[in-house]
Amino acid sequence: MNQPLTGFKLALIATLLAVVVVTLGAYTRLVDAGLGCPDWPTCYGHLWAPQTAEEIHAANTAYPHIPVNHDKTWPEMVHRYAASTLGLLAIALTVIALKNRSDARTPVKLSVFILALVIVQGIFGALTVTLKLLPQVVTAHLAGGFSTFILLGLLTLKLSGIRLRRPNMGEAITQCRRLAPVAVACVVIQILLGGWTSANYAALACPDFPKCQTAWWPETDFKQGFNLAQPVGPNYLGGLMNAPERTAIHMAHRIGAITVTVVVLTLAVLLLRSGLRHWALLIAALLALQVSLGISNVLLSLPILIAVLHNLGGAVLLFALVALTLRLHSRELHYE
Repeated sequence: MNQPLTGFKLALIATLLAVVVVTLGAYTRLVDAGLGCPDWPTCYGHLWAPQTAEEIHAANTAYPHIPVNHDKTWPEMVHRYAASTLGLLAIALTVIALKNRSDARTPVKLSVFILALVIVQGIFGALTVTLKLLPQVVTAHLAGGFSTFILLGLLTLKLSGIRLRRPNMGEAITQCRRLAPVAVACVVIQILLGGWTSANYAALACPDFPKCQTAWWPETDFKQGFNLAQPVGPNYLGGLMNAPERTAIHMAHRIGAITVTVVVLTLAVLLLRSGLRHWALLIAALLALQVSLGISNVLLSLPILIAVLHNLGGAVLLFALVALTLRLHSRELHYE
């Protein structure tokens, strides 16, 4: 059996599954199904959800404040089982890497790190439920999901056998090398802001665009909006913040979007000047799509499909920028 090829196929499947898990996580959050199962890892004590009248009655008696709602239990449980399957794939990738650790080309450290990250993600998934959607935990869980997808994508590239050579050096390329990590950092911060916006139910704090509440700068409370020491629950479903606090979060996300747009478009222009036309068009297109989806979320009052695509678009844009940064900074990327 060709072990590198087996590892590549497995990594590719894991990467695609990570996309599914990220998408399911966004969908679960957006349909308010994060507490569709009030316990973990079971759902009202069941492997799926209570089905019979007796089981539902027993579940409602045990959890009177969160009665059984099958429209919310199934997104939560599908998400859990998809994430668990991803964990099994991470274990398999690590086993393959350890078996081939004598080969210098085998990404042992990366495989082990991915497995550790998936385990941490499982812990955050449990805390998301047990701490009743505490925004700090929900945001960290989102960041972990994005990180898992990015690292699995990089592992897949490394195992693919593709070689990417750095282009000839020049002033434009030098500028790209300096700006690309900045773009990555900006998108990471913007994703965290997006997670904080979603976790605090602030996506519709500004129902209009480009203004917010018919003003260019409405009443805001940044101190409380970004108070990471806020108390736990008892239940954060629907959020506990007041309007000025949510408005502050939303406005911060908009400011972040403007910053990302300026930085990424500048990078795209520099890439065009350096001859990396395909990279320039790719990140510009991803940025345009992401901005369009963000504006549509506001104008259309957060439709589920567009909101999920906006979440996924952020992950894809980040992956493209990370891959580009590696492309620019490596003498030669040996993906074999």
